[in-house]
Amino acid sequence: MDFGLVLQTDPPASRVISLMKRAERNGFTHGWTFDSAVLWQEPFVIYSQILANTTTLKVGPMVTNPGTRTWEVTASTFATLNDMFGNRTVCGIGRGDSAMRVAGRRPNTLARLGEAIEVIRDLAEGREAEVDGQRMRLPWVRDGRLPVWMAAYGPKALALTGRKADGFILQLADPFLTEWMVKAVRNAAAEAGRDPDSVTICVAAPAYVGDDLAHAREQCRWFGGMVGNHVADLVSRYGEHSGVVPEALTEYIKGREGYDYSHHGRAGNPSTDFVPDEIVDRFCLLGPPEAHIEKLRALRDLGVDQFAVYDMHDAQETTIDAYGAEIIPALGD
Repeated sequence: MDFGLVLQTDPPASRVISLMKRAERNGFTHGWTFDSAVLWQEPFVIYSQILANTTTLKVGPMVTNPGTRTWEVTASTFATLNDMFGNRTVCGIGRGDSAMRVAGRRPNTLARLGEAIEVIRDLAEGREAEVDGQRMRLPWVRDGRLPVWMAAYGPKALALTGRKADGFILQLADPFLTEWMVKAVRNAAAEAGRDPDSVTICVAAPAYVGDDLAHAREQCRWFGGMVGNHVADLVSRYGEHSGVVPEALTEYIKGREGYDYSHHGRAGNPSTDFVPDEIVDRFCLLGPPEAHIEKLRALRDLGVDQFAVYDMHDAQETTIDAYGAEIIPALGD
């Protein structure tokens, strides 16, 4: 199992770079960041410095979207980083939550997202693609490689992931839901004539190592609110008891009364009071190292290839170090 580190690009950027260097020293293979231009600093600028200050770490957004930048700009940015530092980028992409809504726009449609996945990958790898009716190619790309991993929750998004994406990003670490969603992605891949095992599975969730569970829960409760945004979209689309989305994913948002993006992804987010301890425990990895190892082994057995640690809490360095010292070595077998 591979491991990734997920950060927000809060200033100073030097701290983001320092934490990514620390992650690589501790055995992490991927460095991810949020991508929301209004809320945080521009990640692609920071990626260049992360890549320059590491040797093997792969970087990318978790996640970008097809609406913030034109597709040829996104592809060219990835391709430029790859040309400078070797093929060490991954494009995590989704419909767009905070990046679009904070700017007063609606998240992208799945149809647009599906088209963008293919266009961005083709352009970044040197092939011709069509953007807004115009055929184009990046003529300077040589031996480019850009895996595109899609974030998804709902059945239509999961099916699109299986049909078109190189990887699947699932932003929660509940084994029951992971099994259900991985199966949906793999089935869609098989139906599309693809090798189901060729789709990389990445589970991303907060991890907090320590014995004080009450404190860990409070530091990670924000994550239930972030996931709740996507669940609320699914409920509005399919209905509360449609059977399309598991009840385990929809039940807890009944107490949700809105969401303030100024606290998005941050410990102490006041918009997440509705998230019960049970959901925090199910969606996150909390407790001593043994508890993390047990849950990660269960996820690995379900086909998860990478666990990406959301490290937005008051124990960033100690979490990275604990993973490097005790947890990553235990999952390397």
